[in-house]
Order: sequence, then C-alpha cells, then structure tokens
Amino acid sequence: MAQKSALVTGASRGIGRGIAIELAHAGYRVAINYAGNAAAAAEALKLVQEAGSDGFIVQGDVSVAADRERLVAETVANFGRIDILVNNAGVAPNVRADLLDAGEESFDRLFNINLKGPFFLSQLASKQMLKQEKDEEGFRGRIVNITSISVYTSSINRGDYCMVKAGLAMMTKLFAERLGNEDINVYEIRPGVIATDMTGGVKEKYDKLIIEDERGITPIRRWGKPEDIGKAVRAIAEDRFPFSTGACFDVDGGFHLHRL
Repeated sequence: MAQKSALVTGASRGIGRGIAIELAHAGYRVAINYAGNAAAAAEALKLVQEAGSDGFIVQGDVSVAADRERLVAETVANFGRIDILVNNAGVAPNVRADLLDAGEESFDRLFNINLKGPFFLSQLASKQMLKQEKDEEGFRGRIVNITSISVYTSSINRGDYCMVKAGLAMMTKLFAERLGNEDINVYEIRPGVIATDMTGGVKEKYDKLIIEDERGITPIRRWGKPEDIGKAVRAIAEDRFPFSTGACFDVDGGFHLHRL
C-alpha cells in the first residue's frame, strides 16, 4: 500500500503536534504547518520521524490566500497527494474582553485565522482530492476540523472565539454534504480542556474546576492531552468510520454530558 500523507495546520505545538505524531504512528507522512515558530516545527518533525514516519515543515498563515495555496502545492509536490487535511490552526483572543467591550480587531483576527482560513483551505484541498485516485479503502481524501466545546459553551469574555468555532462546526456539515458522494468524508473533533500553551494562562482555574472541586466539570477527572485528540484523528485516518461523515466526536472527558 502506498504511504498516505497528511497536511496538519498549526502542527508545531500543542494539539497539532499531538495529531502529527499520532498520524506518524499510523504510517502517514506529515506536512507540518507552522505560522511563526520554526524551531517548534523542526522539533515536531523530529518527533514524527521518531514515531517511524517522515514529513517536512512548511511555513504559512492560513488566513492568507497565497499561503493557503502554497501549503497545498508544497504538500502535493512532496507527497503526490493529500489523503487527509486536518484544520487545526487556531488562536485565542489576545485579551479576554467582555462581550459589550469586545473590539473589531480581535473579531477579525479570530475570524480570519479560525474560520475563513480553514474554509478556503478546505476548498483548495477538496479540489485536489477530487483529482486523486481512490485509495485502497475507496476514499479520495478526508477532512478533519478541530473545533472546541466553545461551539456550544458560551464564554461572554471571549465571544468571538465561541462564534468562529461554532461556524467551523457548521462548515463541517456543509463540506460533508457537498463531498459525501465524492468519496471524501468530513469530520469534526471537539476537544475539551486540553493542556497546551493556549490554556496555560488558566491552569489554576481549571485545576480547581476539573480536579479539586468535589464533583468536577468532567466525569473523567483530568486535563485532556494533545495525544487524546491525536488518537481521535488517527482513528479517522485509519478509516475506522467509513460510513460516517459530518460526524462530531467529543474528546472532552465527558464535559458534554448534561448532569444533575
């Protein structure tokens, strides 16, 4: 079987790195996209190689059209095809502002990186996948969108983040419908509270909510890890869900459960 290939955005650190490593364990070659931290991307590539696979690093800002085109072009140039696109790159607000005080600059930044970028990158990747021959499982490709429990959990001091993640969830459904009869399946992975650089500033808060409080906000009383998300993506990459598209997988320690 020809070795499969993946393009993972925001793969230098955190959840993206965890995804890249798990895809490497599954035998995928990985294009490791990063925006600004070349050293972290090089480290991620080394970990991919230690996991038994290979890949390359590619700089690019998903909010920039020319960069999106280059990400797809370089992945195809290196690998010949894209078997899975993982839209993981995303940012949090620089300042957590009350809903009534939130500014347009933050909104535009989050919209451009977290939603507009994945939309148009998926558009490009889909067109590439449609040109590809089917793999041994009968697929031309797969798309995975990494969203958040913020899709449905309101945080009035980061409303822009919640709104764009909710948009990404709808984008999953739209692409799933459009591509369902084209041998391209589309999925959403919905992480909970994951230990990354993004959540480092609220560690004390969530240590209390998850671990120290008598009941805890999650039935599984621990922080999520990047590899938890990586394993979910790996299951999709290994075609464990061939008859599912537009599906959402909660990887959140049970946060989504309604409990009394």
